[in-house]
Amino acid sequence: MNKRPVIGAIIKSSRFGLRVGIPDVREIKVELVRKSIHFLIALCPVMAAVDRTVTVGLLMIGTLGYAVMETLRLRGIAVPVISFLTNMASRPRDMDRFVLGPVTLGLGALVSLLLYPAPAASIAIYALAFGDGFASLIGKLFGRRHPAFLGDKSLEGSLACFMAIFISAYGVFPNYRVAFWAALTGTLVEALPLGDYDNIALPVTVGFIVQITAHHAL
Repeated sequence: MNKRPVIGAIIKSSRFGLRVGIPDVREIKVELVRKSIHFLIALCPVMAAVDRTVTVGLLMIGTLGYAVMETLRLRGIAVPVISFLTNMASRPRDMDRFVLGPVTLGLGALVSLLLYPAPAASIAIYALAFGDGFASLIGKLFGRRHPAFLGDKSLEGSLACFMAIFISAYGVFPNYRVAFWAALTGTLVEALPLGDYDNIALPVTVGFIVQITAHHAL
């Protein structure tokens, strides 16, 4: 019996399984870098509790500064550290394009601080940092179920999003009703095909819902 066709079939099947079931190592590294930056935005509520005006100013400067440096990078002018991190965090779709994620991330936190008082602003930013962050990481690493109503998002990622927002919201405002509606809203928005713009839509929507539900909970 010729074993070569059998071995070839196994190798081919294995490669196919890896391609479908397990994300590429490069893809995982990119996502880890991206979400590490994502998680850092969770520092904003802590900073705002000390000085809200300074925090708003830093977000403005940081977002604008990144936009300028990213424009320079696209023109072939490398900016130390920033250009290196941007290249590390770039998905295949972002190659040779303006990487918009950090801009919408900064704007999402900024708009939340400008629109909402505490605790709504804090919950909105934590939803952005942890809800969206864990949804992407868990979805990439363990996402296997992709129901039609979630589009290209995984059920595992959406559940991670819900739990991350629920826990962080309850930690800020210990009310199960408020935490539930914040988590449900954030999960639904995160599931929409918004691309990098979910960094703005998610915290703004969650902050609005928290404002309403927290008011009725008092």
